[in-house]
Amino acid sequence: MKKKRTKIVATLGPSTDSPQVLEKIINSGAEILRINLSHGTNSDHVKRIKLARKTATKNNKYIAIMLDLQGPKIRIESFSGGSVYLEEGNIFILDKSIDPKKGSVNGVCVLYKNLTQDISIGDTLLLNDGLIVIEVLKINGTAIHCKIVQGGLLSDRKGLNKSGGGLSVDAITEQDEKGIKLACSLEVDYIAVSFVKSEEDIIRVRELVKQNNGFAHIIAKIERTEAVENIYKIIDFSDAIMVARGDLAVEVGYASMTALQKKLIRLAKEHNKVSITATQMFESMITNSSPTRAEVSDVANAVMDGTDAVMLSAESAVGSYPEVAVSKMSEVIIGAEKHESFKSLNDYRINAIFENIDESIAMAAIYIANHLNIKAIVSLTESGSTTLWMSRLRSEIPILAFTRNLTTVRKVLLYRGVYPQFIDIVDNTDLNSMDQLISETLMRENIASPGDLVLCTFGDLRGIPGRTNSIKILEVRNIES
Repeated sequence: MKKKRTKIVATLGPSTDSPQVLEKIINSGAEILRINLSHGTNSDHVKRIKLARKTATKNNKYIAIMLDLQGPKIRIESFSGGSVYLEEGNIFILDKSIDPKKGSVNGVCVLYKNLTQDISIGDTLLLNDGLIVIEVLKINGTAIHCKIVQGGLLSDRKGLNKSGGGLSVDAITEQDEKGIKLACSLEVDYIAVSFVKSEEDIIRVRELVKQNNGFAHIIAKIERTEAVENIYKIIDFSDAIMVARGDLAVEVGYASMTALQKKLIRLAKEHNKVSITATQMFESMITNSSPTRAEVSDVANAVMDGTDAVMLSAESAVGSYPEVAVSKMSEVIIGAEKHESFKSLNDYRINAIFENIDESIAMAAIYIANHLNIKAIVSLTESGSTTLWMSRLRSEIPILAFTRNLTTVRKVLLYRGVYPQFIDIVDNTDLNSMDQLISETLMRENIASPGDLVLCTFGDLRGIPGRTNSIKILEVRNIES
């Protein structure tokens, strides 16, 4: 199978606890494995991460681990019978004084203490990802009386949003601080921050990672109206963004979501950051063995928009066909990447003035490779930053990150079109030996054949991140020749 350029994030859960299933998921194309701290226990998370790493090693694969913080998602509590059916036009009360286990068709407990301060009469509230719509009629003490505008079945612990945003809950909770500590102890590669409102949330998480001696990179989940309003600073302070379309669509409106998704992917690329498109991409595959045509189009369009990765949530974590979902998503990605618009060259940053030498080397390398018969691009890199800059330009040419740092190996797994290769070299390795190692590796991996041209980027001073300053064209050759 042809290598895909767009990466897959697959969420681990009960459906992936079988070593055989997890092996199929990794071999079918999942490069990043996600742990959602909203579900399961710390013991579950530790077991799944250990199994994932063991399975990847057994299959000679690299994988990155992402820990997704629970965040301050506001939820209703429970109903006496587990669920109720809300009829349009009836009154429904949200009140923290209601017994948390005894909600009814008349009302339910919401423990978020600032809800009465954050809303006003006339506001629209949305339950269960917008499937239930209620309008605030009056506020009497702790009781919020609402009219049911759009009814339906409502079950325990469903989420609550305010249309247009504006709920004041902090993004980083005490539970999230414990999650960050766990992430650092497990040496995960990425931490996803839920319900980000501003760059201050990202700064706080980065401080906590540093305090806990972690090295995880930070993903800002864009799922609040406030995040959209502060998107430029959030992107600047993050390593990546996730277009978390569930809660985001509820807050900004479904009609605005598609255009906003495209804008967020474009902004991430323009700021040399990574983007992940998530939520309900193959939702039907929780119970079905094939995606719908609409879901296929959804994934394909995200790929053609230039997203770095697409994500599976419940489809892999609790679905009936987790390995099939990954396999089908890989097929859709490869099909989308064959599309003419994806292959076409563009003039992105063609007139830009670069501040860093290594960034200018990266842009020059892609330009040369796209206009010469180059089989692959090899970047000798310490931090992976050169390959990140390269991956912001559309190209069919594979970018290989040759690095001796395992943290960099795992980090670049999220970059579109970048494939890591761990190499055990020392600082004084001579260039001839390096050329031979590159040729040997590319032939062994069936990426290039003798006589093919390969473009290489490297730095004169090894062991120092950010010092890439050279480009050379190498002709692949057999060791014996």
